[in-house]
Amino acid sequence: MRHGRILVVEDDENLRRVIQITLDKSGYQTSVAADALEAIDILRNEPQDLVISDLHLPGMSGLELLKKIRVEYPDTEVVMVTAFGTVETAVEAMRAGACDYLTKPLHLYELTALVNRALERVRLIEEVRLLRSNIDEKYGFENIIGRSKGLVNVLDKAARVAQTAATVLIQGETGTGKEVVAKAIHFNSPRRAQPFVTINCGAIPRELLESELFGHMRGAFTGAMTHKKGKVEMADGGSLFLDEIGEVPLELQVRLLRLIQEHEIDKVGGLRPVKVDVRIIAATHRDLQALVGRGRFREDLYYRLVVVPIELPPLRDRPEDIPEFVHYFFEVSRQRHGKPSLTFPETLLPYFIGYRWPGNVRELENTIERIVVLSRDDRIGVQDLPDFLQADQVAGTEKTIHTGEGAGLANVERELIVQALRKFNWNQTRAAQSLSISRKTLIYRINKYGVKRVEP
Repeated sequence: MRHGRILVVEDDENLRRVIQITLDKSGYQTSVAADALEAIDILRNEPQDLVISDLHLPGMSGLELLKKIRVEYPDTEVVMVTAFGTVETAVEAMRAGACDYLTKPLHLYELTALVNRALERVRLIEEVRLLRSNIDEKYGFENIIGRSKGLVNVLDKAARVAQTAATVLIQGETGTGKEVVAKAIHFNSPRRAQPFVTINCGAIPRELLESELFGHMRGAFTGAMTHKKGKVEMADGGSLFLDEIGEVPLELQVRLLRLIQEHEIDKVGGLRPVKVDVRIIAATHRDLQALVGRGRFREDLYYRLVVVPIELPPLRDRPEDIPEFVHYFFEVSRQRHGKPSLTFPETLLPYFIGYRWPGNVRELENTIERIVVLSRDDRIGVQDLPDFLQADQVAGTEKTIHTGEGAGLANVERELIVQALRKFNWNQTRAAQSLSISRKTLIYRINKYGVKRVEP
């Protein structure tokens, strides 16, 4: 049976019966009502995908019924039927929210075709709603991995700025997740239903970057055979993510400044400016202030970009987030590569916590995938870890950590801290350096786990 619940509202009993039989034969679930009040009772008890209603009904008119449905049942499509077929009545019905109309006498093939179109519209609206729901789930701030204080502060700031139209500059080392935060800002903003367009300013040759950003007209240069929309125009109404904005050459920086200030662009070879409504979210791993000082980045553009600065901390400054990343990437990777029985023992976590991860989250993700792909048995072991993890001076303590099966991560981490402190005679600075964390982070963890100086 086809998907589709249809309510027919018609005071002519014979016509009402003909429509019902026709729709039933087409596989739809059809209900009927002789007037608007009966139709409202049915709608209250059983939601409908489509209502086919005569415009002229006894008592409450079909137009009044239409307006009530639009308010109380906005997901229900309505088709109006009129005996007059005048432009005025059709326009009035469409303005009130009808998706289409039919004129009497009805042609049953026309009725069936119109019903198919209306229910296809219902299906597409539901698909869009589902996609948006999936986007909410995927790009919600609460779904970004990590609960360290530094990251939580960053996400709180990003969530607040998402509700505004302010320009955002996300700064952080390569691999810290700048694009993830940019997407979360867009998809949690009022522009979420509009495009999110990304351009990596450092990955496109200088001579092509202008055309990629602003588009070009046919014949603007050799090889420009057609008109082309640039990334800015593609993002109209939505957000433009300028990744690695520190790589934009000076001659193009002035055009970005004009985009932010005037909300307009000039296409290559164009004769007049094009108005655009675009929110700018920029990102860089470079120190833009230092580039300004060296004359490699425009000061006026810098201050236009840094309306709301967001600094993503490197992974080495939030080691407490590493176990969550490890488990997440391990689960994703073992499913992707068809190894559902593969396990990862908690006793290996110190190897990951103790490493500085210069490539940040991206390096950690790639490392986990390599381990999963190359694993020999159903249980990851020390021998499966890459040499740079095994060689780390902190990793050697793993053999003396007595956790036992099922021991919690907190116990592993506490013992690791205790051993580092003992190794350096409780010198917090040297112990923190050996663990590749800041002294402030070490002190926080000492207090968290209640570590006291006790000689062995």
